[in-house]
Amino acid sequence: MTTDRLTPSTGAPAASAAPAHKAPGSSGRFWATAYTLLLMLTGTNLPTPLYRGYEQAFGFSPLMVTLIFAVYVVALIPSLLIAGPLSDSIGRRKVLLPAVLLAALGSLAFALASNVVWLFGARILQGLAVGAASGALTAALSELEPNGNRRRAALVSTVASVGGLGAGPLLAGLLAQYAPAPRVLPFVTEIVLLIPAVIAMATLPKSRPTTKWRPRRPSVPAPVRGVFASSGMASFLAFTVVGLFLSLVPTYVTKLSGSSNLALAGGAVALMLACSAIAQIAASGKPAPGLQITGLALLAVGLVLLAVAGQISSLPLLLVATVIGGVGQGLAFLGGITEINRVAPPDRHADVLSSFYVVIYCGVGVPVIGVGFLATVTGLLTAVQLFAGVVAILCLIDLAVLSRKHRAEAA
Repeated sequence: MTTDRLTPSTGAPAASAAPAHKAPGSSGRFWATAYTLLLMLTGTNLPTPLYRGYEQAFGFSPLMVTLIFAVYVVALIPSLLIAGPLSDSIGRRKVLLPAVLLAALGSLAFALASNVVWLFGARILQGLAVGAASGALTAALSELEPNGNRRRAALVSTVASVGGLGAGPLLAGLLAQYAPAPRVLPFVTEIVLLIPAVIAMATLPKSRPTTKWRPRRPSVPAPVRGVFASSGMASFLAFTVVGLFLSLVPTYVTKLSGSSNLALAGGAVALMLACSAIAQIAASGKPAPGLQITGLALLAVGLVLLAVAGQISSLPLLLVATVIGGVGQGLAFLGGITEINRVAPPDRHADVLSSFYVVIYCGVGVPVIGVGFLATVTGLLTAVQLFAGVVAILCLIDLAVLSRKHRAEAA
């Protein structure tokens, strides 16, 4: 995962140290690479509104949903740490083509799923695919941008990443609700849409190796550990909310609304991610400490409203909570990654960012396992409410730490 900067919306690396490849048709390759990134992230979030149906069909609990969700992160992290430097060493094409094929296999496993074992296998394949592809795809975008404009490449990466994260639940919800074969058609559609991506990755230009391959061991230099701790915690909390929305909130929405409409469940996730992306684009360039403080405050408010919405069974309040939480998530993460980029020493930049990614993906995958365990005892609505309350308190604690630190630096 070799980077020069990060895309603000997802934390995907936005550039590589490799020189841009200027070849005829590179504009077409640029947009084909953006399409591939969009489709990879769309596919990994297709299951989001379908978990309720899997629960009913295969007879498992919300705990199993969170474990299925978390195994994706367990597979993704080592893949991310290995494949980033590997693509610098052996070339983008040799990493990206297998990654896209793995993504297609993951969707095929979902389409064929007849029990929970298939779901675990499919999520592992998706985690390996996205972990391998995320760094190499965003690096390829930077290298293939026709005018060598890395800012434009980063913007396209941001739009493609967030578009995929939001489009997956929405597309699956619409197809599952209004088309036949609700647990098959979304994944068959993804496989068909990945065919142009396979062709595009197979025809990428050869790139010259820039480094010798070695697995990247996450580490944080001592001088930046204070900033890493506070900013890492802010982004960890921001991504616990993403994990909650991607795993359990669709079921929460159906219980709260009394509707089994899968498009509604997927739409709530898409709304949250859309608000996150819009907030980041609007706030780009603003001071990082203020972004983190404002984001954590909004996250806390959104989480409290999420809990209250469940208590009073109010779908409109849930949508308000989704919007506020999405904006807060976007600002907190943008501020955190900006601050990490500022303090990371140039010779350890990738190592620090690798560690930061591990923190983020742990935020996505680990806390929701606790919610799943809790849901088996208290029920889903109560578990989500308790989780939201605890994370809101942690947001306020980190907000206080960051505020004190910001005042001390300004004095």
